[in-house]
Amino acid sequence: MDTKNITYQYNRLNIAEKLIVINVFIFIAAGLLKILFGWSGATITQWFELPKDFFQFLTQPWSIVTYSFFHSGFGHVFWNMIMLYFSGKIFLNLFDNKRFINVYFLGVILGGLIFLLSYNIFPALLGINTSLIGASAGVTAVLIFVCTYLPNQEVRVVFFNVKLWHIGVFVVALDLIQISYGGNVGGRLAHLGGAALGYYYARQLFKGHDIGSGFSKFLGYMEELFKRKDKKAPLKTVYRRESSGAKSKEFYDKESHQRKIDAILDKISKSGYESLSKAEKDFLFKAGKE
Repeated sequence: MDTKNITYQYNRLNIAEKLIVINVFIFIAAGLLKILFGWSGATITQWFELPKDFFQFLTQPWSIVTYSFFHSGFGHVFWNMIMLYFSGKIFLNLFDNKRFINVYFLGVILGGLIFLLSYNIFPALLGINTSLIGASAGVTAVLIFVCTYLPNQEVRVVFFNVKLWHIGVFVVALDLIQISYGGNVGGRLAHLGGAALGYYYARQLFKGHDIGSGFSKFLGYMEELFKRKDKKAPLKTVYRRESSGAKSKEFYDKESHQRKIDAILDKISKSGYESLSKAEKDFLFKAGKE
């Protein structure tokens, strides 16, 4: 097996596809460990799942994120990854990888917190022994984000064209109905937490507020913190002073570029994605890759 080729192919994937690969790999690896060594699912996931007990959570705080990479069965991981692929495809036609990471992982975190708080506050849930796994909160956050940002955009579902806002309402209503029947209450609550995050993020973005900017800065700080230090002596860098005219031109170009993106997004919001010309679609696709 050519490791270099696998790495090359992986690096070519967008962030949604990379998350799908990671989730599927972990699911298969956990299954193989169970078959080869007889480990139970609980043995494998106990350090990564999100416990409902608050004090147990304090001993493994990383589980507020790691729970999203583990799934209970084939159907669980399959449907989550299918939804992540299609909603991620729409999302990444509009925005870059950083914003996708913001929406996805903030959805995972908020969904986990809703689960944790619910099982420590609501009397009906206090005696239930459970834990949380699955990417559903993050996937739902991305799905509801695109349903809120492009509510009138039509997508093909089996034989029919359906507007995104219809899909969003259906997904949220389904979770609310299933909570009342008592099935997987913790998972449904986490879904609703992710949905709330996706909706609020999109609505704030309409107003020009990116609520994930602080999270992006935190991730950038962590990346710098764990980045390997170069052991070689740093090369001396000579900087060329830019003229004020060059700076003004660069600023103007960026402003013009952003105005064009905003105009296209407004057009999508009012008339749908299909109303764009080929040139506008190409421009938006390239802008999303930057």
